[in-house]
Amino acid sequence: MGDIVFRSTVHAERLRFTQEPRTAVRFPGTGKRESTSHSDRTHLPDPVGTGQEYEDVTVAYRLATRLAREC
Repeated sequence: MGDIVFRSTVHAERLRFTQEPRTAVRFPGTGKRESTSHSDRTHLPDPVGTGQEYEDVTVAYRLATRLAREC
């Protein structure tokens, strides 16, 4: 699904959060959309622990969106 698809994979040997992360996905503009997003995490729990160190972390993220068809 999606007229627009974004994929990204990031890797870190070591990762530590000093504060709880805040994330958001927004689609400004007009028109209704059908959207989906998903992430696959390796060695990174959800939620993460503040001050906890994680090693060999990989996150693969996918976002897809398209304008909804109107009847």
